[in-house]
Amino acid sequence: MSLRVPPTVLPSDAAARLTAVDPERPLSLYLHVPFCATRCGYCDFNTYTAGELGSSSSPESWAQAVRRELDAAAALLAPDRPVQTVFVGGGTPSLLGADGLADLLGAVRNSFELAPGAEVTTESNPESTSPEFFAGLADAGFTRISLGMQSAAPHVLRILDRRHTPGRALAAAREAAEAGFAHVNLDLIYGTPGETDDDLAASLDAVLSVPVDHVSAYALIVEDGTAFARKVRRGEVPMPDDDVLAARYEQIDARLSAAGLQWYEVSNWAAAEADSIPTETACRHNEAYWRSDDWWGIGPGAHSHVNGVRWWNQKHPATYADSLTAGALPVGGYEILTDEDAHTETVMLRLRMRSGLPADELSAEETERAGRAVDSGLLTLRDAAYVLTDRGRLLADGVIRDILVD
Repeated sequence: MSLRVPPTVLPSDAAARLTAVDPERPLSLYLHVPFCATRCGYCDFNTYTAGELGSSSSPESWAQAVRRELDAAAALLAPDRPVQTVFVGGGTPSLLGADGLADLLGAVRNSFELAPGAEVTTESNPESTSPEFFAGLADAGFTRISLGMQSAAPHVLRILDRRHTPGRALAAAREAAEAGFAHVNLDLIYGTPGETDDDLAASLDAVLSVPVDHVSAYALIVEDGTAFARKVRRGEVPMPDDDVLAARYEQIDARLSAAGLQWYEVSNWAAAEADSIPTETACRHNEAYWRSDDWWGIGPGAHSHVNGVRWWNQKHPATYADSLTAGALPVGGYEILTDEDAHTETVMLRLRMRSGLPADELSAEETERAGRAVDSGLLTLRDAAYVLTDRGRLLADGVIRDILVD
C-alpha cells in the first residue's frame, strides 16, 4: 500500500508546519535499521536481536513499512524537494548485506530526489562486511562508510561486549577505500574501565595506519538500563573517571591533530589543513543536525525535526509496521518547539562546533555570561562567533549551561 494521501496522527497545528516548510531549506533523511546480531553491553539504542523479536517482526516487514513511511514523508514534504544527505544507522545496517542496503537506497530514490552530490552514509559492523559488500555499496551510490572500531585492545572490546577483533575493523577500512570510498570514518570509545594510556595510543596508531579521513571519538557513558550499567551497580566494573576521560580526550586531540585530522565538533575530527575547519571531509549529515536543519527519521524509534516540530516514532518494529499498514504515521510522541526551545538548542549545538555560535544569537545577559567564559579562557570570540578553546572543549557542557542559566 502506498501512502499518497498524507496520513498523520499529529495535531493539525503540527501537521500544518510540515506542509508549510520553505522548499529551499536543506532536507536530510535518517533511516534506522533496528537489527543486531548481538547486543553490546553499553548500548541503549533502539535495537533488537532475532531472539528478542521472535516472529513479531522481520527485515522484510520492516522494509515494507519503511517504504510506506518514505512515501508518507514525500507526500507531506513534496517529493521534488531534494535530499542533501542520507544516513543509514542502527542497529547494524550491514546485516542487510549490500543488496539489502542497495534496495533501501532505491526506496529512498523512489520517494525523493537526491540532490546532486548528496552525501549517502551507512554505518557498518566490521564483522558483517567484506570487499564484495563495499563494492556493492559503491555501485549502489553510497558515498561514505562509518565503521565501529571502538578500540584496538582486545580486553577493552571484551568489556564493551564487542564481538569483532581489532584487526577486522582496520581491514574493513582498507577494503572500503579499495572499493573507491574516499570518505571512511572509524568510531572510537575511550574511558572504558581497564583501558590504559598505552591502549588508547595503540588504538590511535591503528586508526591512522589505514585510509580514513574522519574519526569520531566518544567518552564511554553508562546508560541506565544497559548491561554495563548493571555491572557498575554490582561493583564489577568502576564508573569511568572524569579526570581520566579529560586526559584521554587531550591525548586523542593531540594525536589526531598531529596526523592532519582537525576537530570540527567536540567529538569529531576530519582531514583538513592545520588550524582549519574541515569541509569536504566533515560528515554533512551530522552537521545538518547541529545546524537544526530539517530531517525526517525513518524507521522504528527514529526522531524527526521539521520546521520546529520534533516527533519520534513508535519503538517496536511490529508496532511501527502495524501503524503504517493501517494508514497512519507511526508517531510515538511529538513536541512543537517554542522560540526559547529553539534558542536553547542553537546554543547547545552550535557551541560544540568549531565554526562556533554567532554572537548575535545571544541576549544581552547571555553575552555578558559568554564574556565571563572568554575571560576564563573557555571561549574565544573569532569572526563574530564564540568558539570553545581547547580547555573549553573539556568543559563544554558546563560552558553551555553557564551561558544559558545564570
